[in-house]
Amino acid sequence: MTNDTLLWETRAFVYGHFADTTHAPSVDETAHHFNINVEEAGELYKELHNRHSFFLEPETLTIRMANPFSGIPTDFKVHANGKTYFANCAWDMLGIPAALHCDAVIEAICTESNETVQLEIRDGKVTNSELLVHFPLPFARWYDDLVFT
Repeated sequence: MTNDTLLWETRAFVYGHFADTTHAPSVDETAHHFNINVEEAGELYKELHNRHSFFLEPETLTIRMANPFSGIPTDFKVHANGKTYFANCAWDMLGIPAALHCDAVIEAICTESNETVQLEIRDGKVTNSELLVHFPLPFARWYDDLVFT
């Protein structure tokens, strides 16, 4: 059984690292930060993945998603605090400014039309658009295929 305090500190570290750097920390960086060995850090990553705190690339210890942050480039770019973050989907592109408590400009490619859409978030609100977002699956089914969803 994992030490819950260290588990949740690891989760906070991962999210803080994303916020500070725009990318996920490696398991090595996490091990170094907590002064633990890589195997221990890997077990923490696996447990956080199992608890849906973040999503690992299959068969690896590489963080693919720590919602709303994406560990890989996507069609959902969020420009905030002088940095460019990648979101996993339309839902998460709105979640990044909310998580960071900041204004943002979002550039997204519409899946249906392949057109670029730009949104501005100011004071927690979309200020320049009447667009709607469609979610093809209900939230309860997102983990059926999280990468597709």
